[in-house]
Amino acid sequence: MKRTVADAMTRDVVVAHPQTPFKEIVRRMREARVSALPVLDDDGRLVGIVSEADLILKEDPELDETARLFEGRHRRTDRQKAAGLFARELMTSPVVTIGPNESLGEAARLMHRRQVKRLPVVDEEGRIVGILARSDLLTVFLREDAEIEREVREDVIRRTLWIDPDTVTVTVREGVVRLEGQLERRSLIPVLERLVSSVDGVVGVELALSYQVDDTVAAPEIPLPWTAVGPR
Repeated sequence: MKRTVADAMTRDVVVAHPQTPFKEIVRRMREARVSALPVLDDDGRLVGIVSEADLILKEDPELDETARLFEGRHRRTDRQKAAGLFARELMTSPVVTIGPNESLGEAARLMHRRQVKRLPVVDEEGRIVGILARSDLLTVFLREDAEIEREVREDVIRRTLWIDPDTVTVTVREGVVRLEGQLERRSLIPVLERLVSSVDGVVGVELALSYQVDDTVAAPEIPLPWTAVGPR
């Protein structure tokens, strides 16, 4: 069964509120050993996130200079955060979030695309239910080889593709799946490879497969006897 964000996320989330002062934010981060705190409003809904990157701006001496007339938006935002005293002035908003039922693959793509290190996990009402860090995504690769082998044989080969599992030998070593045997059709090979690659915990796929029929080559067109050829 495919793991979701809810399976990997941290549920016990340390949070801040818009009025939480700077030093208290630092204290909570240090005690919880985290690098960011979600910021919740009075109704418990996510309104922002404060990270170490936001706090460290206070140590940047260049941001103490008088604001320049033509400085960029990002520079102006950094300057405002450097002067911030409370979470509402320090936080980044809006926040990139994800739902608990999304796949870990989607979470990884979202992190990469939006260049973030963590994703607050929110329910349909915008209330935080957990937080997912990059390190949480890596736990999937700690899955036992025997468990991966069983899923490949039973779920992918037998149930999804309806292939007799005895015709394909599956061996898994350190997350690398090796497939040996003969399939009925050549077109099944890339399909099988793609499905196996998507199994949680699979690091790579090695193929040693042959086929009985090459159904990837188009058959030559043969004119039917009643088909007119050329002008009459």
